[in-house]
Amino acid sequence: MKDLTNVTAIKKLNNSNLIVRKNLHYTTLIFKSGIIVLIDWRGFMENNNKPVVNLISKPENMLKTVYTACRTCYSADYPINIYNSTDDKEKMLKLIERVISSGHYSTIEHIQVSFAISNVSRACTHQLVRHRHMSFSQKSQRYVKEKGQFDYIIPPTIEKNPELKDKFVEFMNKISKQYQEFVEAGIPAEDARFVLPNAASSSLVASLNLREMIHLANLRLCTRAQYEIRTMVKMMCDELVKEEPWLKPYLVPKCERLGFCDEDKSCGRKPKFDELVSKTGV
Repeated sequence: MKDLTNVTAIKKLNNSNLIVRKNLHYTTLIFKSGIIVLIDWRGFMENNNKPVVNLISKPENMLKTVYTACRTCYSADYPINIYNSTDDKEKMLKLIERVISSGHYSTIEHIQVSFAISNVSRACTHQLVRHRHMSFSQKSQRYVKEKGQFDYIIPPTIEKNPELKDKFVEFMNKISKQYQEFVEAGIPAEDARFVLPNAASSSLVASLNLREMIHLANLRLCTRAQYEIRTMVKMMCDELVKEEPWLKPYLVPKCERLGFCDEDKSCGRKPKFDELVSKTGV
């Protein structure tokens, strides 16, 4: 990503000292001193292909909350007494592992986390919103008009081929020009957006409970998942693990928890179930 600090500073200068000319791809800054600065926004977008993920909300006492839910199911004591107990961390983790391993997932549904996510393609968000037990608030293409060249994501397979990458960028530029033509002609953004591609970048706030977070990680960290959503979910997991390290063993590809691969095609990380059975003789 290019450092735009100086650009921001330049924009704050008095207009009398500066002439600004813009088009879809470039901003030209002409100073009275004779200095000319050309900013290529296309290069900025092309290099800005990585999701931006931040954890913005989680319970303060996540471990203790989960432990309280787990312990309540097997204790005659009041939940508040369990929550206020001085049980050590090792004891709490041991019970949580046993309860989750038994499939008693309701105990982790009490935890809700929220993420601010940006610079992901519409193709990626279309996959994400298929997950059932999540809440989403996404940038609207109906109410937010694209001004100038819209941001977009370039797939790595195209990015590494210079010739195809140039064609991809050129095509994005053509789409942007057509979109602007529609908007300038009075077409509502909600109709002009019909020409915008899956590559167009988006942003959203996504919230989910811990059970769904683990499920999301188990599915989308698998190498069979598409690269972009896999990258995004890995960043979500990393953000959460930074705050709650005890969750790391759960936020993994499903094969790590199952001990085998249940996909039609395996990456080889774990043996297929049939292979595992033949090896063990079970």
